[in-house]
Amino acid sequence: MTKVPVGDQPPDIEIQIRNMILEFITQESCLILAVSPANSDLANSDALKLAKEVDPQGMRTIGVITKLDLMDQGTDAKDVLENRLLPLRRGYIGVVNRSQRDIDGHKDIKAALAAERKFFLTHTAYRHMADRMGTPFLQSTLNQQLTNHIRDTLPGLRNKLQSQMLAIEKEVDEYKHYRPSDPSFKTKALLLTVQSFENDFHQAIDGGGAEIDTKTLSGGALINRIFHERFPYELAMIQTDEEELRKEISYAIRNIHGIRTGLFTPDLAFETITRKQIEKMKVPSVKCADLVVNQLTEVVHACTSRMENFPRLREETERIVNQWIREREVRAKEQLILLVDIQLSYMNTNHEDFIGFANAEQQSSETAKAKPGDKVIRKGWLSLQNVTLLRGGSKEFWFVLNTEALTWYKDNEEKEKRYVLLLDGLKIRDVETGFFGKKHVFALFYPDSRNVYKDYKQLELSAESSELVECWKASFMRAGVYPAKPKAEKVEEQMDGMALDGADPQLERQVEIIRNLVESYMKIVHKTQRDLVPKLLMHMLVNEIKNFLKGELLPNLYQAGDLNTLMTESLGVQQKREEMVRVYDAMKEALSIIGEVSMSTVSTPIPPPVNDDWLQVNLLCSMVCLSNLITCSPIFNRPILFSLLQQDSNLSVNASTGPPPPSPGGSRRPPPPPPGGSAGGGKVLTPSVASRAAPSVPSRTGSSPQLPAPLVPHANTDVAVFYEDDGDEEDYDEDDNEEEEDGDDDDCTHPTAR
Repeated sequence: MTKVPVGDQPPDIEIQIRNMILEFITQESCLILAVSPANSDLANSDALKLAKEVDPQGMRTIGVITKLDLMDQGTDAKDVLENRLLPLRRGYIGVVNRSQRDIDGHKDIKAALAAERKFFLTHTAYRHMADRMGTPFLQSTLNQQLTNHIRDTLPGLRNKLQSQMLAIEKEVDEYKHYRPSDPSFKTKALLLTVQSFENDFHQAIDGGGAEIDTKTLSGGALINRIFHERFPYELAMIQTDEEELRKEISYAIRNIHGIRTGLFTPDLAFETITRKQIEKMKVPSVKCADLVVNQLTEVVHACTSRMENFPRLREETERIVNQWIREREVRAKEQLILLVDIQLSYMNTNHEDFIGFANAEQQSSETAKAKPGDKVIRKGWLSLQNVTLLRGGSKEFWFVLNTEALTWYKDNEEKEKRYVLLLDGLKIRDVETGFFGKKHVFALFYPDSRNVYKDYKQLELSAESSELVECWKASFMRAGVYPAKPKAEKVEEQMDGMALDGADPQLERQVEIIRNLVESYMKIVHKTQRDLVPKLLMHMLVNEIKNFLKGELLPNLYQAGDLNTLMTESLGVQQKREEMVRVYDAMKEALSIIGEVSMSTVSTPIPPPVNDDWLQVNLLCSMVCLSNLITCSPIFNRPILFSLLQQDSNLSVNASTGPPPPSPGGSRRPPPPPPGGSAGGGKVLTPSVASRAAPSVPSRTGSSPQLPAPLVPHANTDVAVFYEDDGDEEDYDEDDNEEEEDGDDDDCTHPTAR
């Protein structure tokens, strides 16, 4: 790892290299090769330090020792390679690479491997483990680790491939037998495609099928909602409120009597008001047909998605079916209008549910209005807007709407009642929530600006979807809460005057009788319309389109164009089919290979754990050696060195600390005597390690407190310590003197960089 930037390298080159290395070795599937040169102290290896950080258990770390051929004479890395000095769980592997001279001399790889093999076989320290050294053994070790990793992941990979194959096997089998150029095959594909489209449409309308949507309503469920929620809501929207209805009845009675004073209630006023109310039912009936047609068109478009392989066929199918639906739509709307005209043609006042004049007069004398029973109309969750402690918030409650009141509870168990709001006199209107509003809001209020709930002039309710809001508004209309009139209409009514102001009691009694008759008869008509309109639309649209798809769609397709044109595949579908077949074959081959690997390979167990606390111990020993070196140096009296030693807690060692471990190079010889000798005898006397006393540090006046006596360095350390002559004599080995004379200074040897 680069420590100092050179040339145009960035100042943080060390951090960048470290981050790049960590990006790879932090992955659990990565094997870490901690490469260290043999001619340097292994305790200072950055590779081992980084590997220890990300792989503290040593499961993924393999030590690699290089430059074994450049070690000092008489030294070797035997203890390291035998995993005794600084043990790793997966051990060390020694290699000998080509030198720069070999590269410049174009030495090939085979010759380099042969030289490496010869080196390990002829070296006295490595010959017994030559079969576990060298680049080929490192290659086989890594290959075995890769094999182990593959074998460990094979079961999960096999299951994943098998599940994917089962998912596409049926479709691939169809693709393999697919012959797009065969005319008979195109005919068969057309028949199957049309039949599949018909079945999908039936399932979408009638329900069922293999794929059921669990997120939203679709198909027949939406049509059912249109029949039983949206259509009643549209009918409720056209109902005239009580005040306007009484005014129209009053005007009708007066205009029928003319200048005469009427003594009896006129039948013509009842028929006039009733016809006007029935005439309004044409709009919601036609709108219901529009909603059903739109939903059928969406279902057709969704069901033709299976024809995406044949875009021309899909386009032609949608055109034929939609054209047929539009034709039937016109006829259905004509029948709906005819249905309303039939209601207008004859007023059946003898209907068993009609109250008649006698009962109407009795009801008007007893009560102004017959109140309905306490019947539950709708239940559900709604949110109250702007009623929390912080204005602008909302809180969800369980609401129960009946014909008398709106009640809300804490939850759907309906045990803790929060409030009961009577519906008498309430109106309903929409509330604008802005462009970014997520919820749909409507409000309940009194036209005379009375407080609805506590000190609130209106009660704002919201739901998650517009469809849910429409359903609640329809339910409120069924309970007698109608939308408020625009302000312009109210001003016009005020200018017209009150129809009943100043009227005689006889007119008021007649108005009440007619109102009861109209209400009774319109209930019969509404009930009939709510029953007949869905039946008519089902008969003339939904069921008819089923019959059309079953018997007439295929002949219309044959008549529309050439079979080859209709069954032309899109380019994307062809590529998808070829790609799917290729992927299926590849997965099949992969399963076969996985089976062979499982049978032909053998996994090796993970080596047992070793004592890997050597990093911390070695760091402490290095500090001890540094302390001895500074203390025994001729410059030991410098105060700055003592202050540094005192400030650095890592250098505060005591006499009980043991000697540091030997270097990877093995034993080192003591330094030879200087050429000039020394005073007092001409020789440098070096006592033995066992008998040498620790030198004392002289005290200085005004200096810091005296440090403890430094430890004597071990004989095998790389620390060179020089002592003054103390009168003792010690002979040196003649071989050492001869080597010194030859100029072989081991302490000054610098290995060639590779």
